[in-house]
Amino acid sequence: MAKSAARKQREKLAREGKRNPELNRSIFAFADMRQRTTKTRTEKLNQQKHKRSLSYQSDDGLFYLRAKLAVIV
Repeated sequence: MAKSAARKQREKLAREGKRNPELNRSIFAFADMRQRTTKTRTEKLNQQKHKRSLSYQSDDGLFYLRAKLAVIV
C-alpha cells in the first residue's frame, strides 16, 4: 500500500530528529466520546427483531395472484 503524504511528513520529521506528532496524541484520540443512551420504550417497541426476506413477502402476493387467476379461468 502507498504511504499518505501526512505519514511521509511524520517519518521525515522523525528522521530529522524532531518530535513525531504521533507521540503528541492523547489516549482519547481514538476513543469514541459520544454519549450513549439506552433506547426509549417506544423505540424498543418499534424495533424490528427479525427482517423478513423479500422472497417471503413476495410469495404471499404471488399466491394470491395465482389463486385469483385460477378462479377467473
